[in-house]
Amino acid sequence: MNPSSRSSKMPAELSASTQQQLNVYAIAAGAAGVGVLALLQPAEAKIVYTPADITISVSLPLDLNHDGINDFVFQTTYLNSTNYSLQSLRVFPCPANQILGENRLPRALRAGVRIGGGAQHFSQLSTFMARVSFNSRNGHSRFTGHWANSGKGVKDRYLGLKFLINGKVHYGWARLSVTITSSHQPQGKLTGYAYETIPNKAIIAGATKGPDDSEPTASFTMPTPEPARLGLLALGSPGLSVWRRGESAGTAQ
Repeated sequence: MNPSSRSSKMPAELSASTQQQLNVYAIAAGAAGVGVLALLQPAEAKIVYTPADITISVSLPLDLNHDGINDFVFQTTYLNSTNYSLQSLRVFPCPANQILGENRLPRALRAGVRIGGGAQHFSQLSTFMARVSFNSRNGHSRFTGHWANSGKGVKDRYLGLKFLINGKVHYGWARLSVTITSSHQPQGKLTGYAYETIPNKAIIAGATKGPDDSEPTASFTMPTPEPARLGLLALGSPGLSVWRRGESAGTAQ
């Protein structure tokens, strides 16, 4: 066999500098692949939900994000005289926090309503969720507030909340049911609350899990041959020869 033809079929020896460059490239390519895989991992949960079953009696503080700082306070108040009584269920936002509502009357939102963004009105004032005034002389009751619902009360409605975490705005909700007792008292029960961990991102009333919780943070379209070629480069000289044969075959096709 002709020595020259035999040597032409064997991969040529690479210089030390060329081999070093290939190794560096293979390491960089591998690191890039790891970076892409990291980006494709599912995102951490964005909504923190806390179940509850607490009847509001006199005063109930609410710490939405469990940092030891009260964000809102629910309170029942009573004003009684000989022939007249005024009983209320109120919610107080702690300093810098706000409640979704209008004219000091917080809205009783249904599940699925978006909280945050748009032209929604939030207030820093203490607000009446439900208020019942009763005149014992004529037996007449007057109901004020969306949560009183003309004396029928509400079940599983949502209070839209806006509060600060480290100076940044976050949105959340509190789920409550309100009944009007036989003694003309609005009684509230807190059954759960949640907040969005991403600043300035709206939250859906009733949502306990965000749409990003099971989705990748990024998506990429990668050509299928590339991972194999990067792997061959990592093999050094033997891999390079195989890679070159693949390149030649691809060019011929």
